[in-house]
Amino acid sequence: MIASSFRTSTAIFALIILRVGALETFTAAVYEHAVILPNTTVTPVSLDDALLLMNKNIDNLERAIKQAAKQGAQIIVTPEDALYGWTFTRETIFPYLEDIPDPQVNWIPCQHSDRFGYTPVQVRLSCLAKNNSIYVLANMGDKKPCDPHNSMCPPGGYHQYNTNVVYDAERKLVARYHKYHLYFEPQFDVPEKPELVTFNTTFGKFGIFTCFDILFHDPAVTLVKDFHVDTILFPTAWMNVLPLLTAIEFHSAWAMGMRVNLLVANTHNIGLNMTGSGIYAPQSPKVYYYDMQTEMGKLLFSEVDSHPRVSPAYPAAVNWHAYATTIKLFPVQKNAFQGFISQDAFNFTELFDNAGNLTVCQKDLCCHLSYRMLGKEENEVYVLGAFSGLRGRRRREYWQVCTMLKCKTTDLTTCGWPVDTASTRFEMFSLSGTFGTEYVFPEVLLTKIHLSPGKFEVLQDGRLVNKNGPSEPILTASLFGRWYTKDSPSIPGGTSNSATTHLAHTYFIDDGSFADNMMG
Repeated sequence: MIASSFRTSTAIFALIILRVGALETFTAAVYEHAVILPNTTVTPVSLDDALLLMNKNIDNLERAIKQAAKQGAQIIVTPEDALYGWTFTRETIFPYLEDIPDPQVNWIPCQHSDRFGYTPVQVRLSCLAKNNSIYVLANMGDKKPCDPHNSMCPPGGYHQYNTNVVYDAERKLVARYHKYHLYFEPQFDVPEKPELVTFNTTFGKFGIFTCFDILFHDPAVTLVKDFHVDTILFPTAWMNVLPLLTAIEFHSAWAMGMRVNLLVANTHNIGLNMTGSGIYAPQSPKVYYYDMQTEMGKLLFSEVDSHPRVSPAYPAAVNWHAYATTIKLFPVQKNAFQGFISQDAFNFTELFDNAGNLTVCQKDLCCHLSYRMLGKEENEVYVLGAFSGLRGRRRREYWQVCTMLKCKTTDLTTCGWPVDTASTRFEMFSLSGTFGTEYVFPEVLLTKIHLSPGKFEVLQDGRLVNKNGPSEPILTASLFGRWYTKDSPSIPGGTSNSATTHLAHTYFIDDGSFADNMMG
């Protein structure tokens, strides 16, 4: 009886300690890094040369980590490909790789540097975390030896993975994640299955995935829905794709749609149209960065709720088709026409008047728009568009999209082309759709590629509406749906790795032709 009482008292005491130690909020940091790239080569460089380049990049990361720690940040996220860039073959990436063990081995690289062979990068990252008392996420390459006689073993005798590592403030390796959805990354292999990686801190439960993973159910949705993480750490090498897939636009929408914190660190390379990092809360962006004018990186900070689900500001669940399926269809315009966003055929209808109610449908999706402009600019044309189907060249992911967007010119054939400036302001808009999926991400992108925090909201019945007065000039207002159960079966991990570049996503350039776009 005495022993039982002691155990009970001990358990209660431990719970009290955990409660006292838990933080209601924490300071997060993300760093958009301008990568120092290697010289292009068809033969592998030496280990010394590879380490020299990686240390140059880590020098920049170190300055950001130290600054973040001085500002009180408890965790920092750095980008995908931040140590060495992205243009490699299996052979040329090899000198940059290290053997990264499972965190269950309980390893402190900064203390036991030779335990897993040649690991100078892991040792330095571990020491940076310890010396600055901060959690550090970095992206690097992992190599795992395999039996060359086994048909599943790649040429060279190693599996090679695009990998995220996390070190805690005591320098211990606490998380390792191998990217599953590769996109034209011939230097890396696809893991056997999606890894569901989480770790706990005194300021919440964290999950991890990388770049292109965000467009798929596993691991992204599963971490939020089934593992109930509070915050996602998301390193990326994301090239912006207007009108629907700029980094700040889609990532902020994903955080709102999934109702989770999302810490995004993007690579910065304006020559490749790569910029856009942010700290996004379930209800609104906290801070973001998009800059195509400078070659410099950027460090962002924000205070974030440790457990957003228990916050008074936590948004209610949305029934994304409730409103749209119960109202009578607005008049379907006789002059609806087909246009393209990338290679995807949308049904469009023009917003002819200063105000109106419109419906446009494609297959099982009908999109409804009520709007009122402050004044219709004569040289600007807006359309309402609907798309439902497998998208892109690969016809792999099933999208449902309702979008109100500005056309590039008054020529309707340019509707869906990239455009980054607008003058038309809306006094009100209400956008909804008959979505067949529960996974819908609300996007509003303003002129010159800005977000609109605090100026729009999603109602529980699925309407995306503006609030707090007239909008700034709008490029797009969209409801971006992903119907994961309708995705087409394909080889796990994304696009074939037989390609020789790290490029993806097609978009229209100014003359309407196609250009390849990267989204790592």
